[in-house]
Amino acid sequence: MTTLVLASQSPARLATLRSAGVDPVVIVSGVDESQLQGLPPAELALQLAELKVAAVVSGDGVPAGALVLGCDSVLDLDGEALGKPDDAEDAVRRWRAMRGRSGVLRTGHCLHDSATGQVAAATASTVVHFADVSDDEIAAYVATGEPLVVAGAFTVDGLGGAFVTGIEGDHHNVVGVSLPLLRELVAELGHSWTELWARP
Repeated sequence: MTTLVLASQSPARLATLRSAGVDPVVIVSGVDESQLQGLPPAELALQLAELKVAAVVSGDGVPAGALVLGCDSVLDLDGEALGKPDDAEDAVRRWRAMRGRSGVLRTGHCLHDSATGQVAAATASTVVHFADVSDDEIAAYVATGEPLVVAGAFTVDGLGGAFVTGIEGDHHNVVGVSLPLLRELVAELGHSWTELWARP
């Protein structure tokens, strides 16, 4: 069995991996995401994922031979990268811009093999269609606090699920980690996805 280290504090990513049979060790990277500015959304997501992995790999606590995974998500709306909103007003502005439209959720994935030093990285993209929600619905949703702590100011697996009318691509990617892409990266580093499954 190969150990996976998740360089993220995202409960949604952890829950997604656990539901897929992988029980990672969580080591939060503590990376300042504001240090990267002005990049196209897909590139920004990937570079942030790479930064998170580099921070965790250079620290203590990574089990010997572990695979270290960093992920970062942004919503690509008209070519602009939208991470977590600055505040409630920002979240309301975003939802007014997003409603009745579509964006692309881009999640950068970086996987580092601590045994060999090899790295595999890629970005997964999923089209998200948003409902034409009312001002009252937006206000109520923002008041819950949920949109303030997630990239793009929405979830598909929480309260925001009712405001997403459809997706094209990998559903898990919208939650925060693309399982099919991660499986490919694991294989690229010479491992098998099923090695990561937690044994009962």
